[in-house]
Amino acid sequence: MRTTLWAVLAVLASSAGWAAPLSAAPAERGDTVRVLVLYHSDTGHTRALAEAVAEGARSVPGAHVVLKPVQEAGNADLETCDALLIGTPTFWGSVATPVKEFIDGQRPFMGDKVGGAFATGGSDGGGKELAVLAVLTAMLNNGMIVAGPHYEDEGFRFGGFGVAATTGKDDPGVDEAELERGRVLGERVTRVAMRYR
Repeated sequence: MRTTLWAVLAVLASSAGWAAPLSAAPAERGDTVRVLVLYHSDTGHTRALAEAVAEGARSVPGAHVVLKPVQEAGNADLETCDALLIGTPTFWGSVATPVKEFIDGQRPFMGDKVGGAFATGGSDGGGKELAVLAVLTAMLNNGMIVAGPHYEDEGFRFGGFGVAATTGKDDPGVDEAELERGRVLGERVTRVAMRYR
């Protein structure tokens, strides 16, 4: 029994050296991680949330962040990024047409890049979570690793699968709490990309 225990400990010790590079700092381009934040916005709400997401990503040392409307992005942007965050307004419980067209038109395989999603919508039950899940589903189908924000409330820790903001007449605009959740999402996806790469 004692011999078996020492054998197991020896295997664990040797595998720790093998596993360490998975969380090591990036080596290919120094400490730089390239983060692409794409969005579609008709009213400016999704753009405001995208700016907060980009701000959170920029808070990570070594992050190079590009923020642009999805209509201005191309395959070259996808090929060169390490992390991709996509934001969409919610249209009838799903993603906006320009976002769907962009996703359907992606050509590079995004395997092992890190992704995240966020959405805005006019009402609490309007499908913002479904829009976020639709983006994440497309990312998973394209080989990406997806990450959501982590939160802590009175010692209780939990995660979310994305960020959503309510922007209808009952809750106009994107409030500071929603912007802060966007910053948390941007920072989290960037840190995961930094550690993973």
